Amino acid sequence: MDGTRMKKEEDGEKTKTDEEVVHLRREIGLLPAVSFIIGTVVGSGIFIAPKGVLMNSGSVGLSLLVWALCGVLSLFGALCYAELGTSFTKSGGHYTYLLETLGPLPAFLRLWVEFLFIRPAVASYVSLAFGRYVVEPFFAPCPAPMALIKLVSLLGVTFVVAVNCWSVTMASRTQVTLTFIKMFALVLIIIPGVIALAKGKTENFQNGFEVDSLTLDMLPLAFYNGLYAYGGWFYLNFVTEEVINPNRTIPLAISFSMVTVTIFYVLVNVAYYTMMTPAELLLSEAVAMTFANRALQGLSSVIPILVALSCLGALNGGFFGSPRMLFVGAREGHWPPIFSMIHVRRKTPLPAVLLLYPLVVLMLTTGEIYQLINFVSFSRWFFIALATMGMLIHRYRFPLHPRPFKVPLVIAVTFTVVCFFIVGLSLYSDPWNTGKSCALTLTGIPVYYMTVYRFRLPRRWRRIFNYCSKQLQILLEVAQQEVQTY
Repeated sequence: MDGTRMKKEEDGEKTKTDEEVVHLRREIGLLPAVSFIIGTVVGSGIFIAPKGVLMNSGSVGLSLLVWALCGVLSLFGALCYAELGTSFTKSGGHYTYLLETLGPLPAFLRLWVEFLFIRPAVASYVSLAFGRYVVEPFFAPCPAPMALIKLVSLLGVTFVVAVNCWSVTMASRTQVTLTFIKMFALVLIIIPGVIALAKGKTENFQNGFEVDSLTLDMLPLAFYNGLYAYGGWFYLNFVTEEVINPNRTIPLAISFSMVTVTIFYVLVNVAYYTMMTPAELLLSEAVAMTFANRALQGLSSVIPILVALSCLGALNGGFFGSPRMLFVGAREGHWPPIFSMIHVRRKTPLPAVLLLYPLVVLMLTTGEIYQLINFVSFSRWFFIALATMGMLIHRYRFPLHPRPFKVPLVIAVTFTVVCFFIVGLSLYSDPWNTGKSCALTLTGIPVYYMTVYRFRLPRRWRRIFNYCSKQLQILLEVAQQEVQTY
């Protein structure tokens, strides 16, 4: 009897130890996974990017075609990432796939450009849209003060950072809730547009394919704006180690999410053009607001709130996913070890989440919104193209490697070629921003060889760095992962 009691006590102690052990838990099922993708994709893009797509495509018909093609291209890319996510079970998304297929230098450059430029730029873009939709209704019809928009944007970013530092479960539930709200917002825009279209309001679609104003060098920028609105289909791959049954969940969630988003996006744009002329759409700073004032007079005050919450959901998804890339990069030795640590009680990658905050605040205070898209898109799409090319090379070199989900070869090749084509053409159509983005990416090469590749740093620097890391670890109450989760 004493032996049985002792065994129970040991089991209880073991259970307690398992719960206390420091590692990221598998807590993301199919519904949170779908919400995570849809909630990150549907952000500010669909409410702001229609202007950029129309401006660069030159006609209503062509802009709708761009929206549909961007959806198909994003679905192709998402299916490629479903194969990568089930072939390599580590978190980290782009970084992990480049590391496994093309080696450490491209992976480090992806990490470098993601955290110094891409993620802060995207987060500041989305948070500025959040601030605009919260503030502008109070000042209509006058322009809202930019300082106030930036202050509200900053509050939105601070809230999202706090949620993601506090709890993985809370961040996941916040994402599910905000996803349902934003889908309701899209339905609210689609219904009056479809009703008006059914009643014969089609004048804005007459001569929809006027190609006089189209210039081929501007077309990639139209695709960039459209693809930006679809951006986020790859974020589930950042958290592979936290997904329940990833071999089933990742392909299912990705396929369902991207088909749903494409249908909704095309219908929303049809609704916009039903109620607004192209000239009115181009003059609007906040397309959804102009649409609401025209088509939903009784509910026009609700739309800005729904759009603001939609932006908040995209911001939350980005802050949930991106730090995992940094977390994995630090675990692989490509970033300071402090960023591969987890809060001992909260079980969140606290240092990785916190690093983004000052960078976003810095980016938020500078930069014009459309330049940010073009600036970010070059590096983002170049590395996505490299990752899918790496997948094809890995298939050829290791045909026996287990691939629970395998995308058809024609889809993978088409997506990779189109990505490289868009990236190449963008260098021609917007050489200043894309050249700047390319140059900033290349600044990571000397950093890689000086720090990661171990042209050894001076001993004094290493001592100071190690001391600072130790103090930060104590201050933040973080520790290394104790269980291998991949």
